[in-house]
Amino acid sequence: MDILTIVVIAPISIAIGIIAATTFLRKTLEKKSQQILKDAKTEAEVIKKEKILQAKEKFLQLKSEHEKYVSEKNGQIAAGENRLKQREGTLSQKLEELNRKQKENALIKENLNQQLDILSKKQQELDKIYKQQLDQLQNISGMSVDEAKLKLIENLKDEAQSDAQTYVKDIMEEARISASKEAKKIVVQSIQRTATEVAIENSVSVFPIENDEIKGRVIGREGRNIRALEAATGIEIIVDDTPEAIILSGFDPVRREVARLSLHKLVTDGRIHPARIEEVVAKVKKQIDQEILEIGKRTAIDLGIHGLHHELVRLVGKMKYRSSYGQNLLQHSKEVANLAATMASELGLNPKMAKRAALLHDIGKVPDNEPDLPHAVLGMKLAEKYKEKPEVCNAIGSHHEEVEMDNLISPIIQVCDAISGARPGARREVVEAYIKRLNDLEELALTYPGVVKTYAIQAGRELRVIVGSEKITDKEAEQISYDLSKKIQTEMTYPGQIKITVIRETRSVAFAK
Repeated sequence: MDILTIVVIAPISIAIGIIAATTFLRKTLEKKSQQILKDAKTEAEVIKKEKILQAKEKFLQLKSEHEKYVSEKNGQIAAGENRLKQREGTLSQKLEELNRKQKENALIKENLNQQLDILSKKQQELDKIYKQQLDQLQNISGMSVDEAKLKLIENLKDEAQSDAQTYVKDIMEEARISASKEAKKIVVQSIQRTATEVAIENSVSVFPIENDEIKGRVIGREGRNIRALEAATGIEIIVDDTPEAIILSGFDPVRREVARLSLHKLVTDGRIHPARIEEVVAKVKKQIDQEILEIGKRTAIDLGIHGLHHELVRLVGKMKYRSSYGQNLLQHSKEVANLAATMASELGLNPKMAKRAALLHDIGKVPDNEPDLPHAVLGMKLAEKYKEKPEVCNAIGSHHEEVEMDNLISPIIQVCDAISGARPGARREVVEAYIKRLNDLEELALTYPGVVKTYAIQAGRELRVIVGSEKITDKEAEQISYDLSKKIQTEMTYPGQIKITVIRETRSVAFAK
């Protein structure tokens, strides 16, 4: 075979092979596609059957729920029908009873009409008899009816006047006796129903400590801690040989409480130095202010008094730390409030208004600034300022008769105030005079320019005056101490001698950032 023949035959053979291979592949693919279609149809049949079964189950479930729902509704309808039947039966019974009562009422009405006819006939007969008797009396007496009436009225009038005068005299005498008895009874009952303990506050507080080592820490190096604490609180700190105790001495209960709480925090914390002392004292003062407000709110709630102004509530709380002749002012006001409410109830007056006026009657003793006014008048002005009722304001202002009383609550407050203060042991005049002298001493020092704080300590034997270093020089501080000593000598009366200490500190503060 030559090359030409091979060249011609070779492409033909290749083409034939390709055609054969293509035919084979096509047949193979057709078989596979037919098999896939067959499997898909089979799977579709299975899925179809499953879905049909699921649909049937869902249908049966829904049918069962529907039947249950229909059954419940039928039951409810049947119950409603039963209730309607019962109501129909009840209404029928009531209708029958109503018809029966109507028949009975008709019979009663008929009987009444018959009786009225009989009474009318009898009345006519009585009128006729009365006229006959009246004619007979006129013939016998020789006077007409009008003349007889006038004569009878004159006789009765004279007799009634005589009896009335005697009766009024007896009533007046009885009222005078019974009024005195009733007044005493009301006062005694009020005192018995409002029995409270009498507590006299002193000017010393004791701060307990665990061991005497704490005393050294409180004193500090060269006494700097105790000096800082006294300067910040205005209370004398006495650290002596008394075991496990530090004495806090001062006439102002608020300052003593600030000093006690500050000392407690410092000892508990363990950090005691002048800067820390000032920080703690400032925080405790804010805490005391909040506590005063809470005491006022709690007192008003306990007494059932509502709607007090915020500032009046604060002044009521402030009473806890004030005393009147040695008697705690808040306790005194609460006692007067309970007494006044009892008396007002016995007398048929408004007990709530009486209690309100009694609680506020001494608020003039605890204002932040104290103008030269009697405390009753100042309290009345404060009550008027904060929109209290005129009756309450008058009761506050008139309880010491600086203002004329214009309602019945005012004398009750005056009487209850006297009852509360007049009990044996309730008050001490000496303590009040002592506290007033110390207050006057501090106020006298505050009149000088540049004075920041003043504290009377050691029972008034020493006056510490703190001045601002930027306003007062050392020379001026010496002059203040001298002038103040002379002024105290000329204007005040006091036992012994008073030491005036003027404190001027210079502080330089910077912050490293």
